[in-house]
Amino acid sequence: MVTINFPDGAIKNFDQNITGFEIAKTISPSLAKKALAIKVNNELLDLSREITQDAKIKIITEKDPEGLDIIRHDAAHLLAQAIKNLYPETQITIGPVIENGFYYDILPKEQLSENDLLKLEDEMKRLSKADHKITREVWEKNDAIKMFKETGEKFKAEIISDIIPEGEEISMYRQGDFIDLCRGPHAPSTRYVKYFKLMKIAGAYWRGDSNNVMLQRIYGTAWSTAEELEGYIKMLEEAEKRDHRKIGRELDLFHIQEEAPGMVFWHDKGWKVYRIIENFIREKIEQHDYIEVKTPVLVDRSLWEKSGHWDKFRENMFISEDEDKRVMALKPMNCPCHIEIFKKGIKSYRDLPLRMSEFGSCHRNEPSGSLHGLMRVRGFVQDDAHIFCTEDQITSETVAFCDLLREVYKELGFHHISVKFSDRPEKRSGSDEVWDKAEKSLLAALKSTGLHYTLNEGEGAFYGPKLEFVLKDAIGRDWQCGTLQVDFVLPDRLNASYIGKDGGKHTPVMLHRAILGSLERFIGILIEEHEGKFPFWMAPDQVAVLSITDDAIEYADEINDKLKQAKIRTLLDISNEKINYKIRHYSHKKVPVLAILGKKEKETKTVSVRELGSNETKNYHMSEFINYLNNKQRS
Repeated sequence: MVTINFPDGAIKNFDQNITGFEIAKTISPSLAKKALAIKVNNELLDLSREITQDAKIKIITEKDPEGLDIIRHDAAHLLAQAIKNLYPETQITIGPVIENGFYYDILPKEQLSENDLLKLEDEMKRLSKADHKITREVWEKNDAIKMFKETGEKFKAEIISDIIPEGEEISMYRQGDFIDLCRGPHAPSTRYVKYFKLMKIAGAYWRGDSNNVMLQRIYGTAWSTAEELEGYIKMLEEAEKRDHRKIGRELDLFHIQEEAPGMVFWHDKGWKVYRIIENFIREKIEQHDYIEVKTPVLVDRSLWEKSGHWDKFRENMFISEDEDKRVMALKPMNCPCHIEIFKKGIKSYRDLPLRMSEFGSCHRNEPSGSLHGLMRVRGFVQDDAHIFCTEDQITSETVAFCDLLREVYKELGFHHISVKFSDRPEKRSGSDEVWDKAEKSLLAALKSTGLHYTLNEGEGAFYGPKLEFVLKDAIGRDWQCGTLQVDFVLPDRLNASYIGKDGGKHTPVMLHRAILGSLERFIGILIEEHEGKFPFWMAPDQVAVLSITDDAIEYADEINDKLKQAKIRTLLDISNEKINYKIRHYSHKKVPVLAILGKKEKETKTVSVRELGSNETKNYHMSEFINYLNNKQRS
């Protein structure tokens, strides 16, 4: 007999070797029809797997996050099967689940095009309706390698040879006449994959190495319901309209070119937005008693070796060598440099917490294929800060930071925030005892904030656990921006210390934190959030002063000067273009307020005002107009 604990607290005994499917049937026939997999002591398994010992279980359906991942994993296998059916000489490689969908990398005999996607979709639908049973098989390593070699699947054979250790069982999944290497789990049959769409074809190197063969990567999306799929497609259409790269060109904000891949050329208007956001954050952190510093961009290799970044981050660093053969690296992050500032002069416990901030210019050698406008760059600036504190101050500093972060996000227009708690990764620095202490401290601090959180297992930084703050934008997309990490490791490695109450030396705790993350990326998010229609206080040009006739040019100059004196960002158009053209042009440029001036306005010393998106015109005296603009600025 085995004792099974259910999520609702019920406990039942069953015959040993009962399967997940049989357990689901004992609960209800409808649950058995919906069931995709079973979670046994937090391990996801196929419904056909037997349970041989006492366990806590949960039946997984399409309504569970794990269920949606299984559907997407099944969709990847369905795509591979469709490819082999339509293009038998194609070699298949790997097909993982990704955010919102899946992909599969293949090496076809002849390159596939976007036109082939509909044909593949139709074949996937046919295979889904065929309701092929998906069954798990266990193979010996050499037998699996031999089979894949004989069927021409050299990539599969290579994966098994290079990655899977000797003696480890090889799990394979068969559906119809198609078999694939996979750890699983999978749904009971192909019929559970109903709502999907193939999105695009891209290039990808085998195993991510540019020295290897270039493959084709087919991306797809899959969902639990037709409504979810339709909603996602509509969201993508809306996202395309809001694409920050397109809007950036239209509004003349920035550009990126081949001679500096992943580096941003900020134009006048884009740099205005950049400085507005930077100064907004600067004012906020000054109010919360942060000091601001500036550290070098190029730092000797020895510091990165001491900090541990050289071992963990070397492949993402840009390396330089001077005439004395000194190896230097463009900094990918700011933390070691901030510790070096902390170490200058003797620090006392009375100096803590010390909140040290920097708009730090960082560089990371991101793969060229991953670069994407402002969202993924190689050169960027972080609104970075490090809080040096005692262990007793971790909770109060975490609460204060979370309050600051929520205040900033709210004022920037983001009201939906979720939090992920990321614990120790597989590759990390520091002992398990240190990690136990760090995780316990951060989790206790997080709970004291009252914020709801989810566990992001194994995704902490190499030096400590972290919180990730995720925003939801106007069209429902999630963006991970802010972070907070508790670090007992780096200050110790770099010999940072303070004098405690007992007169002895102590190592400070270091809290790594950012609110926006990368300013470049966050501005990209803001562009897409507002579709280029920035709030008045954030707009690069707040008012366009437009003359209707030549008689009003002098008056337009006068109004423009008064607005500038009132610290309003203006642009002046006294050209001889017709006023309707000017209104259309500056509305297209998304200037929030148009000040329209003609003979009538000149005579009455007034301003006719039109807001972006409105056809209504209001008339103000100058003092009223300034008050109106100041109110918009404050709001």
